[in-house]
This record gives sequence, structure tokens and C-alpha cells, in this order.
Amino acid sequence: MTNTAALLDALARNADASFVLIAREGTETVEILTGDVEDVDLLADIPLTADGTAREVFAMVPYRQVRERGFDAQDDGTPLRCLLVDRHEHLPLADVVGALPSDPIALEDAGFDISDDDYAQIVSRVIDDEIGHGEGANFVIRRDYTARVNADERIAALTWFRALVEHERGAYWTFAVVTPGHIAVGASPEAHVVARDGIVTMNPISGTFRHPAGGATKDTLVEFLSSTKETEELFMVVDEELKMMSAVCSDGGRITGPHLKQMSRLTHTEYMLRGRSRLDPRDILRETMFAPTVTGSPMQNACAVIRRHEVKPRGYYSGVAALFTPNDDGGHDVDAPILIRTVYLEGGHLRVPVGATLVRHSDPHGEVSETHGKAAGVLGAIGAIERESAPAKDDDPDEPAADTALADDPEVSALLASRNSRLAEFWINPQQDGSTGPFAGRSVLVIDAEDRFTTMLAHQLRHLGLDATIQLWSEASDADIDAAELLVAGPGPGDPRDADTPRIARLRAIIARRLDSGSPLLAVCLSHQILADRFGIALTPLDSPHQGLQKTVPIFGEAASIGFYNTFTARVVAGTTAAGAAEVSADADTGDVYALRGASFASVQGHLESILSRDGIRTLERLAAHALA
Repeated sequence: MTNTAALLDALARNADASFVLIAREGTETVEILTGDVEDVDLLADIPLTADGTAREVFAMVPYRQVRERGFDAQDDGTPLRCLLVDRHEHLPLADVVGALPSDPIALEDAGFDISDDDYAQIVSRVIDDEIGHGEGANFVIRRDYTARVNADERIAALTWFRALVEHERGAYWTFAVVTPGHIAVGASPEAHVVARDGIVTMNPISGTFRHPAGGATKDTLVEFLSSTKETEELFMVVDEELKMMSAVCSDGGRITGPHLKQMSRLTHTEYMLRGRSRLDPRDILRETMFAPTVTGSPMQNACAVIRRHEVKPRGYYSGVAALFTPNDDGGHDVDAPILIRTVYLEGGHLRVPVGATLVRHSDPHGEVSETHGKAAGVLGAIGAIERESAPAKDDDPDEPAADTALADDPEVSALLASRNSRLAEFWINPQQDGSTGPFAGRSVLVIDAEDRFTTMLAHQLRHLGLDATIQLWSEASDADIDAAELLVAGPGPGDPRDADTPRIARLRAIIARRLDSGSPLLAVCLSHQILADRFGIALTPLDSPHQGLQKTVPIFGEAASIGFYNTFTARVVAGTTAAGAAEVSADADTGDVYALRGASFASVQGHLESILSRDGIRTLERLAAHALA
């Protein structure tokens, strides 16, 4: 205890010392990392070796690094900061907590930087102007709780770390990072990506249940789990993270869950994704920047929407803290939680960024309330506001004694398990080798129209035996288009009628070129709409966007359960079965076109690769077979 106290006191008093404290979920130790700090420009520059020897590095990765993927972000200069670990100790949790300061740190001039009314207006604009115009399925827009702190910043960091360890629960990492000019203290519930022994895992968490006064009860939790909005919100982020898994994992990734993630003031729902990869952990981190739970989907357009609607740069919010640890194979494992539920302290100013996930069902004032709940979770844990009291125990012996036991309640467990009945078995069950698939020995070029659903689509096509390659719409040449045995024109955001947009114009040209040549073509979602327009079928906005919606629709003689992410639709007069050379499969009542097919081509409005597409792989095989016939 004495040595622990002396070490922590020395770190607190030495203004030049940089250090990290980490308390991991399920452990009774605190890890203390010390070392020199080095700022680098790119993830590839993170110095994992010194003189040819692997070394341990802790990195704070800011949101602006997403520009490495070619995505839009304000360059606010927040450093990609590396702590070159020269000392890594594991000390007993009780000893560390006992040695840390505990006097409350007063906040002054505290409040949100954006008023509730202004934030509600931003939410309304995003729903109407972005989701309502086909720019994506969901977006996370944040605002900051700010205050002044008149206390020694290093003492404040240690005080808040102790408070989070003692009063927050369910955190994946509780941490304090103290480096020159940048201090961060948080309790992140979510592991963004972990790569260990060749296994990559991701942990999408979404759906937020704000505990009522006195704590969660079975009735309030059941009401939350029965919410369509909360359920669909989780499914959408799982889809988005499976896109990332399919990009870095040879087996595409499988999902397990759902589970409850219970914290002091909030409960979330979560899935676990798992796959195999041999990529450098820095490359894995780059390809998975950043979690859709704190950005949105599709990811590239989400970054553009954030740039349009957030009034300030994000700094480290929604980035990751990443610990690179040498492994027995001579490489590195990585453990990288998301930087959320975190307090940032710089120059006497505290900042707690919080965001709400905006979907087609969102109520602006409900999203305002969600940001209050998330901020309160952190502020209550550090003692800046009144902490939530424990719920009173019920005298009924059949009731759980506290909300920690609610996840084991039979009704709650059944509600959670029932969610998987809506999902595609392809992404839940072990996947077979595609070498014996129906299209073995054939190849396909998948055109990415700025929606990485193409990585999941390519994975399914490989499962069917095809040798799949993905190219961005702007990089695929006419020679590439002509050489493809099968060409799959993929989904993407935006208005398919906007021929002046370079991406839409190029997709139109690609689809026209394949049709004119009579070469096999399969078009998905946005590309399906462009194909429909080619046959003179009207394109129109839906009255209510189908973002993350599951429907059972007719696909040329078969009813198929498919996930939809569209704001626009091709529409014919009800009962129409043909448009020029295209056979039409449409809704009997509305005339919304779900699929087209003809000589060497086929298309589908839904996302057959989505976890919402229970009949996705079957329908994909049918349409690909028609195009290749």
C-alpha cells in the first residue's frame, strides 16, 4: 500500500510525468503505464518497435484520423498521441483506490454548450434533410457538457478515476490518461475492436434505457426491450460493424447475443462480433474507424453529415484508446475501447461530449433527453451531480433483488432472445467454405458506391463460390467494367435522380455500359433504382424512409424476408409485371418495385447482405444465377 501511495503521489506531483491508469472489467487490479510521449501523423506511424524489438504502446486516436480512410472531418489538430510504455504494473484495485484523492472537485459555470431547443432543431434537420433525403440510416450528433474547474488538473484526474471505479459499473475500461496538455478520464462501456491471437472481436452497443428514479425495474426494462426504435437502432449498428468485420476478417464475422450492458444510470443492448484476421493491428484499427454507434451509417456519409451539423470539432470523442501489446508471434495484439463517457480536461475547462443516435423514428425531445442521461451517467459517477440511489428491494421473493439480476429474468431473457428470430442465420451460424459453392471458379467485381455494405455483399458472394473484388466507383475504369465476368453495382446514399452528382452519374454510366454490352449485371438498392430509371420506371421518395426496415416481399415467385435501407423507390402502376425488356416484381398494392430481371441482368431494392435479410443468401443466389445464366 505504501509503495502504491508513493507511486501515485509521485505521478500527481511531477508535472512532466505522463501516465495511464486502466481498470478493466472483471479484474481486481489497476494497470499503471508510464513512459515518454510521442505524437505521430498516421496510424501506420505508431512506433511498435524500437531497434527491431517489439514494444508496448498506448495510443489516443482522435476522431480526425478518420481522414485516413478518405472520410470528411475537421482537422482540429488533436494529436494522435502515443505513450511509449517503459513501465507497466498491475496493482491491487483496493490499494490504488485507497491511495487516490477523494475530495469532490467543484464545477463552475456548468451546462451544455448547445441549448436543448437548439439541439432539438439540429435533430429535426438531420431527420428531415439527411435521413429524409436518403443520406443514410442513422447519424450520431453530439453536444458537449462544459464547466470550469479550479483545481489541480492531475489531482482532478486521479479523483475522478477513483470516483468512476467506485461508482460506475459495467464499464469495459475505466481509465485516466494524463499527458502534457491533454487529460482524459472515462468509463467506456464499449470495446470497439480487440485483436488477440488472430481473433478480432467487435462489440456494437446501442439502444439506451435511462433508469427511472430509484433504478431499473422489470416493467420499465421490458418496455424498453419492446421498443421498435431501440431494437432497430441496435440492428443497424450491427450491420454497420459487420461491414467492418467483413473488410478485415477472412471469415466475415459472426454475431452472438444480444446481451444487456448495465451501468449506473443506463442500460444498453449489445452484440458480440467475432472473426479471424492476419492484418497488422494498426490496419485493423484503420479499417474500423470508427464505431457507427458514435458516428452513424453508412460511415462515409455519416462523417459528412457530422461535419455539416456539429458546430465544433470532436477532438478525441468517438475515437479510441488503443493498447498495443507484443504477443508470442512477434507481432502485437490490440485492445481498443471507444472514447465515450469520458471527461476531458484542458486549461481548466472540463468537457463531456455526448451524442444521440438519430433514426427515422427519433423524437427530437427524446434525443435531447438521451444526451442528458448520458452526461448524467458520467457526471454522477464523478460526483459532479447527485449520484443515483439504489432501488428499494421488493418484499416479493419472486422479484429480482436489484436491477443487476434483471438480465436473468425469464421474461427479459426471452425478449432478448426473440430478437434473433428476425435475423439472418448466415451471420449467426458457422459459415461454410465457398470453394464448393454454386458459382465456384467464376469471378465478380463489386462496385462500391460509398456504402461498405459491399464488404458484406462480397463476403456472401465468396460464400457462393465467386472470386470477389471490390472497387470504388471512382476508381473502376471502363476496362475494369468490361472485363468483369459478373458485375455487382452496389448500394449507396443519395438521390438516384440527381444525375449531376459525380457518383450518381458514374453509376448511371456503369450500368448503361453493362446493359448495352449484354454482360451479366446485378444491381443493389441505389443501383437498382438507377437500373429501373433506365427502363423508364419512375423514381419517387417514400412517404417514410425504409431505413433499417424488415419486410417480406415478392421476388419472382418467392416471398423473401429482406432488410431495407432506402429513402427512394422505383414505382410502377400496381399490377405491372414488365417495363420494356425488364420483368418487374412489385408490391401488389403500392407498385413499389422490389426486383427486376431480364437478359443477363437482375436487381433488388433490399440489402440481401444485411442481418435483417433472413432470406438474403437464398435470394442473392437466385438473382446471381439469373444474371449469369
